[in-house]
Amino acid sequence: MDDSIREHHSQSAPDPAPSPHRRRPRYAGKYPRRFEDKYKEHNPQRYSETVAKVLAAGKTPAGAHRPIMVKEVLKALAPQPGEVAADCTLGYGGHARELLARLQPGGRLLGLDVDPIELPRAEARLRALGFGPETFSVCQSNFAGLPQVLAKAGLSGADLILADLGVSSMQLDDPLRGFSVKQDGPLDMRMNPQRGQPVSALLRKLRPDALAAILEENADEPRARLLAHALASRDYGTTRALETDIRKVLRGVGEEEKDLCVRRVFQALRIAVNDEFSALDALLRVLPGCLRPGGRVAILTFHSGEDRRVKKAFEAGLRGGVYADIAREVSRPSPEERYANPRSASAKLRWARRA
Repeated sequence: MDDSIREHHSQSAPDPAPSPHRRRPRYAGKYPRRFEDKYKEHNPQRYSETVAKVLAAGKTPAGAHRPIMVKEVLKALAPQPGEVAADCTLGYGGHARELLARLQPGGRLLGLDVDPIELPRAEARLRALGFGPETFSVCQSNFAGLPQVLAKAGLSGADLILADLGVSSMQLDDPLRGFSVKQDGPLDMRMNPQRGQPVSALLRKLRPDALAAILEENADEPRARLLAHALASRDYGTTRALETDIRKVLRGVGEEEKDLCVRRVFQALRIAVNDEFSALDALLRVLPGCLRPGGRVAILTFHSGEDRRVKKAFEAGLRGGVYADIAREVSRPSPEERYANPRSASAKLRWARRA
């Protein structure tokens, strides 16, 4: 091909077509309802005004979490510069952020969380605030593994330890995690989706007597046996399917009580599938050995079964001389906090100080 033909071809070759503009998928109605559609709430840095409106309405922005009883936790733990802290349930990182600010200069915080999805997000969030590896480190672990995490970090103990036993809003609001019935999703509820069996598999295996025991022990459910006979050994693939059958069992019961019953059943199954009470019992056994002399521990509970365990362990530790002092009464969120964040309503705080 001669030069003139080459020149002609080079001049007439069409430019590549520009990529068409892709619009954001639209949702029905004025405001988004699905978790994945709430793009403004997922991006608080860019849409701070929208997030502020959500907070002012007493709601939690999608993908976020509001730390509970922060002032009371800080009072109980009394963090000081240079101390070592362990946040056994890092979650969104709200409590950790407040503790880290008060541990400086020279302090350090270890953040534990069993959730492989939320842990790296929380780490990135706190790194963006300027907390480097020398100040803040994370470990994917159940809080019962605290002694091993401390040992791996070369620490004999911590000056303050926090455990918030509540489910985070990020987990509750994401339908793919299967923790609630706000939106339909797979019936899972595992804190670590990479381990163990989902609730759907657990229900298929359970006999009525075993399910009734779970509902009574984990949620104080008054209709445990009635519900167990209807739900045990059944195949429920989604949260909505389970909710529908719970409501069918409760014919003649008021809607408010039905709602409470659905929440209790979901809570009981979540505790069972994650073996939460066994993990808490293990944490309470190892706590004294993880605290330095004079160290403080604060535990936030959200269920009577959790609070009973914490109360008994702290009282036994006080009698045995392991703890120098403990909370004589449980602390609860203020009326203002309960109004601003309704998810805090059932929270109870207890603390202890190592001898």
